[in-house]
Order: sequence, then C-alpha cells, then structure tokens
Amino acid sequence: MTSPAGAARAPFPVADRVGRFNYAIRNIVAEARALEASGRRVRYLNIGDPVAFGFQTPPPMIAAVERALRDGHNGYGPSVGILPARQSIAGELTRRGFPVSPDRVVVTAGTSEAIELALGALVDPGGEVLVPVPTYPLYTAVLARLDAEARFYRLDAAQGWMPDLDHLRSLITPRTRAIVVIDPNNPTGAVYPPAVRRALIELAETHRLVLLADEVYGDVAYAGPVDPIGSLAPDAPIISCSSLSKGYLAPGWRTGWLAVGRSPLLDPVLAAVQKLADARLCSSVPMQHAIVAAIDGDRSHQAAFRAALHERAVLTTRRMNAIDGISCVEPQAAFYAMPKVALPPGRTDVDYVLGLLRATGVLCVYGSGFNTAAGDGFFRIVFLAPPAELDEMYGAIATFTDRFLHA
Repeated sequence: MTSPAGAARAPFPVADRVGRFNYAIRNIVAEARALEASGRRVRYLNIGDPVAFGFQTPPPMIAAVERALRDGHNGYGPSVGILPARQSIAGELTRRGFPVSPDRVVVTAGTSEAIELALGALVDPGGEVLVPVPTYPLYTAVLARLDAEARFYRLDAAQGWMPDLDHLRSLITPRTRAIVVIDPNNPTGAVYPPAVRRALIELAETHRLVLLADEVYGDVAYAGPVDPIGSLAPDAPIISCSSLSKGYLAPGWRTGWLAVGRSPLLDPVLAAVQKLADARLCSSVPMQHAIVAAIDGDRSHQAAFRAALHERAVLTTRRMNAIDGISCVEPQAAFYAMPKVALPPGRTDVDYVLGLLRATGVLCVYGSGFNTAAGDGFFRIVFLAPPAELDEMYGAIATFTDRFLHA
C-alpha cells in the first residue's frame, strides 16, 4: 500500500502536552551559543550548578563512589534504593524533627525524579496542583506530561517573597490534590519563617491536600540549615524531597530522594510511588553509595559554602539596588536573586534579558520563564561566580540598564 502523494514528506506530529510548558533556564542558552559562535564571550548566570563555578564535590563522597565501582556495585539495585542510603536519609530527617522510617524513603534520579514520582502518584489527568510563582519550571513540565493543571499562587516580593496565603486559599477547588512548597526557595532565595510554614501545613490539613516539600536548598540557608517543614507537624500529609545536588555539591550525579511522612493516610501514596519506581528499575546505584558518606560524614564544606554564598548575596543585592530602575530583595538562602527592572511601556522581561545578553554577553533568565508576567520585569541571577567577576558583570548590567531605560 502506498502513501498519498506528499504524505511521506510531512513531519511527524508531537504530543500537544509538549507545547504546554517552556524550560527557559536552558532554552535561552541557544541565544548564548549563537553569540559565542560569532566570537563573543558569554558569561553564564543562568543555571545553578556550583561545580561549574569551581566548588568541589567533597572527596569522601567521590571515594565512596569509586569504592562502589571497584567493589562491583554496577548492576541494578532495589527500585527504592539501597538500604544503607535509605537508612541515612531517614536518620537525618528523624534527627531534624521529621520522623521517617527507611521503608518510607525512595532514592531517585535527583530531586526532579522525586517530584515526578510524587506527582505521578497523586494527580490524575485534569487534577490540579498549587504551585508557587515565581516557580521552578520542572513543575509545569511534569504536570503537562500528566495532563494535569498547575494553579499558581503568588509569592510577594514586597513581603520578602513570602507566599500570599489568601491567594493560595482562593485557588483551592475540589480538583486540587497537592500544594508545592519550595523552601528555601528557587528562584527567589527566600526562607519561610515558622508562622508561614505552619499556615501552609494548616491549609494542607484543612483541605485534605498533600504538601509536597521541595527542600533541596535546606542546607544552604546562610543562617544555618533549615529543618524540614515536617518537623513542625510530623503527622501532617507531607512528602519531603531533596538530593546531593546543592548542599553536597554533586548536581551531575542525579542522586536524590523523597520521604513520605508517617501519617497512615499517606500509605496508598507511598505504595503508588513505589510501584512507579519499580517501573523504572532504579536510580544510579554507584552514586547511591555516596549518600551515607554525605549525610553521615564530614560536612565542613557546607559552612564554607554558606559563607561564600552569603558574601555573594550581599554583593548582588547591594549592586542591584544601586542601579536606577532595579530593585532586589536580599536572598536568605541558595544562590539566586530575583531583581526587578522597571520596564518602559511595551517592553518585556525577554526584551531586557536578550538585550543584556547581546550587549554585554551576560546571560540571566527572564522572569516569565518562571511564570511571572512578562511585563513585571523580573529576571533571575545565579551568583555562583567569584565576587570580583560578579562585581564586573554587575557593572555591565548597570551600564546596559541605563541605556535600556533611557533609549
């Protein structure tokens, strides 16, 4: 049987869900690569990879992986993760006030897979999940794949990027299944005080929702490690997610985990997560052997890392707020800031960020890539580069901003 004339030349269609999200953090790199191809230097302030800026993975973790490779741990492992790793994760969460047993922990391919497994277990097509805005775009991508809907609750820059609890409450419907809480926050660098965290837990419990806690930056708050939100209510319906990526400086290892709270109401969710984990066999086994070395070993690198980040956060905030037309909330954790530029009428955050890239070679990410309104003028800076380099780049941003706003 032959195809109709011309049919063989038609491109294959793709699923509609692919068009329902955009991953601006990486998509914008195409513009940067084109600029580099023309001979221009690009300085990347778009992706939160500490290793790319000279921060080193702790040697005991590397040694643990090398030992696992040499000892032959190169086959498939348990789909939920090796027992020693799960014991270390459970022990750490328990010490920090969120009692979890190892059988309620699943080791994953980074926090990203932990989020995918949790949402996959919770949300049917047409279901809704409350997601903060600005948000990390993984959530919109995962929910698009599930044919579910992200409903965005505001984080208020005027209040230090705290959640707008009234707005969050107004979005809850009978189809709502979960509240995503990213604390410490990416992309704003905010850390939520206990009163806000308790209010979020109360909302989840009152409306019979699961609180999905993205806590990957818990060890990189400048004032010291932030305890899991579940420490405030160990019996609440909470799933905690984290990884080795940030606090342990191993983002490329793609080694994370989720821990399902001890509430019996979550037992079916745990079983569903484990079933989904079975379907993908396991996460990288050699890397799992570093979890014990990381969690139960020497963490002296974390204090130095927090101090380095705090220095950069102070510099970033000071330099951004010194630029006419830009305001910036000072971050309290992680390595991100979310400044706001007062855009001229008719201009967007994309215009500003692409103009900055083309004029100076400095690459940030426009706020609409995190689901803020394009006209609001937010953009995200990753401030992992050495302070002297950041200072130079902020000078270039100041010069460009003056031209952009007064052209």
